[in-house]
Amino acid sequence: MNDLTHAALSILRSSPASKAPRAAKEKPDAKAGDPTYDEFWAYLPDHKFIYVPTGELWPAASVDSRLPPVEIPMREKPILASKWLDQNRAVQQMVWAPGEPTVIEGRLMADGGWVHHIGARSFNLYKAPPLLLPPRPDVDASPWVRHIEYVFPDEAGHIIKWLAHRVQRPEQKINHALVLGGAQGVGKDTLLDPVTHAVGKWNCQEVSPQQVLGRFNGFLKSIILRISEARDLGEADRYAFYDHMKAYTAAPPDVLRVDEKYLREHSILNVCGVIITTNHKADGIFLPADDRRHFVAWSPRTKEDFRPDYWPAIYRWFEGGGRDAVAHYLAKLDLSAWDAKAPPPKTQAFWEIVDASRAPEDAEMADVLDKLGRPHAVTLEQIITKAPTEFRQWLGDRKSRRRVPHRLDECGYVPVRNPYAKDGLWVIKGRRVAVYACKEMVVRDQIEAATQLLPTPSPHGN
Repeated sequence: MNDLTHAALSILRSSPASKAPRAAKEKPDAKAGDPTYDEFWAYLPDHKFIYVPTGELWPAASVDSRLPPVEIPMREKPILASKWLDQNRAVQQMVWAPGEPTVIEGRLMADGGWVHHIGARSFNLYKAPPLLLPPRPDVDASPWVRHIEYVFPDEAGHIIKWLAHRVQRPEQKINHALVLGGAQGVGKDTLLDPVTHAVGKWNCQEVSPQQVLGRFNGFLKSIILRISEARDLGEADRYAFYDHMKAYTAAPPDVLRVDEKYLREHSILNVCGVIITTNHKADGIFLPADDRRHFVAWSPRTKEDFRPDYWPAIYRWFEGGGRDAVAHYLAKLDLSAWDAKAPPPKTQAFWEIVDASRAPEDAEMADVLDKLGRPHAVTLEQIITKAPTEFRQWLGDRKSRRRVPHRLDECGYVPVRNPYAKDGLWVIKGRRVAVYACKEMVVRDQIEAATQLLPTPSPHGN
């Protein structure tokens, strides 16, 4: 940014536009605690007004009923509060951006990130966590640390650093989700209790997998997004859930669009940290072997491993200063060697979920591709000719056709689109068919391999 831009932004920040006006008269029933001009910003795209303490939008009529009109020099009549706010305290955009001030001067958020625009303002919907109270000298975080080490003995160190990153650097994205699995009643919720206190409970959201797959996604405005009970999705939805979560668990994209009921879509920074909790390993989430977005921890404990008085005692400790002690511990933990962008280690539990995610058809598909000599490109019809009877019937069933691309993807083959056909299919022996090629090949080589399957090789697939 050059000196002229710096000077312009300095003028903007010192502008009297943010100052409360002189009211023409006091409301006869004005009370302490009534809203003031300083608590509102006009949101120009919808001609509504942001109430700063909550971030909610008020209609003009409500603002005018609660704020007195404004006296303007050299003007006979005062103007309504809503009109004064439109002219003097207006924002062009609502965003959600941890680490930024409530009103962001001179910048707007586009799909790719921040852009500078002199005179523009963005209202930041993010609310910082509460100021932490000094920890009691006789209380430290060791009971919480011991709890994590007992529940997840092999993965505790990684989990704690992941959580500390959420406390220390909420404006940064961790490029992998935590998957915390285990039997019911082993303390997964207890583990997270003081962490939500540290980042602010309003910055934590909990949703189901079905909600994640739905249209509305306001839950993305979170420092910690917990997706609970990831199971019973059905095979097709397990793949859809995994694909849908790719943009949420890692960046890029650096900016996400949020669609909430009754609100205009707005942009947020993609910084949410995803935690998936589940009690089910075999029929829970889908993970492919080459996944780089999930760290899986699985507890060996059962609820019988805990004394009846364990849970009341730890929650009494939380209430007696333990939450503050954990918050300070996480805020001070050394993360100098922590790389939030690095792929996570692949644990034993990760491979167990990968193996459980593999359908029996994966092995049968791999066997057929081996019989075909692992060609550079292949069609479903070629696979059927080499398939054993039972697998051939499965491949020929229309109900199975949607799952065939997933089976081939697991075996290293992806669809190749015909760039010269509107439907992307290839014409082979007078029929339009899909062609699959080795995913390790570049697109140009995939297309070339597909053309080799044509009776007379042609780039137009005729």
